Amino acid sequence: MKNTNNKLLASALSFIIYHLSFSGVAAQSLAEAYRDCWYTGVSVNQWEVAADLSGQNAHDVTGMVSGDQTRDWPIITANFNWVVAENCMKCEVVHPQEGIYDFTLADQFVDKAKAAGLKVLGHALIWHSQCAPWFHYDDQGNLVSPEVLKKRMREHIYTIVNHFRGRVDAWDVVNEAFEDDGSPRQSLFYQILGTDYIPLAFQYAHEADPTIELYYNDFSMNKAPKVEGVCRFFEPLIRQGLPVTAIGMQGHMILEDNNYIQEYEHSIETIARLGVQTAFTELDISVLPNPYGFSGANVSDRFAYRPQMDPYKDGLTPQQEQAVEDFWLSFYQMLLRHKDNIQRVSFWCLNDANSWRNDFPIRGRTDYATLFDRQNRPKPFVQKLIELAP
Repeated sequence: MKNTNNKLLASALSFIIYHLSFSGVAAQSLAEAYRDCWYTGVSVNQWEVAADLSGQNAHDVTGMVSGDQTRDWPIITANFNWVVAENCMKCEVVHPQEGIYDFTLADQFVDKAKAAGLKVLGHALIWHSQCAPWFHYDDQGNLVSPEVLKKRMREHIYTIVNHFRGRVDAWDVVNEAFEDDGSPRQSLFYQILGTDYIPLAFQYAHEADPTIELYYNDFSMNKAPKVEGVCRFFEPLIRQGLPVTAIGMQGHMILEDNNYIQEYEHSIETIARLGVQTAFTELDISVLPNPYGFSGANVSDRFAYRPQMDPYKDGLTPQQEQAVEDFWLSFYQMLLRHKDNIQRVSFWCLNDANSWRNDFPIRGRTDYATLFDRQNRPKPFVQKLIELAP
């Protein structure tokens, strides 16, 4: 009988270990390992919140590999403590027409996240991309006046922030307002209001809810001219009391580029001089070829598919897997050197199957940009990152 019990116990333990290893739930998560350093987050698409089997897909760059990705949700809640919606809180979704709001998908996401005890980042209040077409134009198709745009911005921000008051912990107030050389992006917001739209957006968001954290967020923030230009712009505004909690750096990286560690270290130090923290907001790393020297995350940039640009459809080579592991270990070692200046480390897309990098900037490739594989299993280097934690 004793031998039988021992065999049953051994069998049960083996099953538990197997389940933990292949369910995407580690014995300790990155969020738990680094809870004394920073928050650990991930983006969530709408089909991870609730299944939609209609087959419709309204977004060009998205994670819809299936209309039902709800199996991802337990992995998200077990491994992360902060979440952000990929698309369902953007202007084109929640405010598609003047005076008309649709919070259906956003409410589903926020309510499910708060029920799971997760912190929620709202993304994003003011962004030139995925902005509803009506926002900048009058009935005759002309650009609106500065006063009209201010009124629309204020009403848009007040309505959205107040709708989620008490449920959303922070907002990306302005997204991607600068070019890679540090100059202002010539968006329609800029054409009508100049750079005044940036502090106005922060002012309106703070007035709507003085209790929440407010961020500026942008890509290519590893580039010295860009981060220095952003910081030059914000420095006098922060000194004058503009309520900026943190500067967000997206971090859409490409493995064949090799200067990210040094570049982001410089960026963290540059932002720290403003007296605010850094948030890494959208981390991933593409392993695919980049013959165009492309960088950043401008969703309108596209290149044609060619088979030679998609060499890993059947999996990565051991050398590529090792290179990815080496990168993330070095990256986290750098982050730990600056942990007092980092508010959050968040990844964009949960697993390789639903990663937007499969379709950006070349549609239809097979990439390996995330922490979890296509079966929702944490990649081996994730455990090494956990072991690296202080």
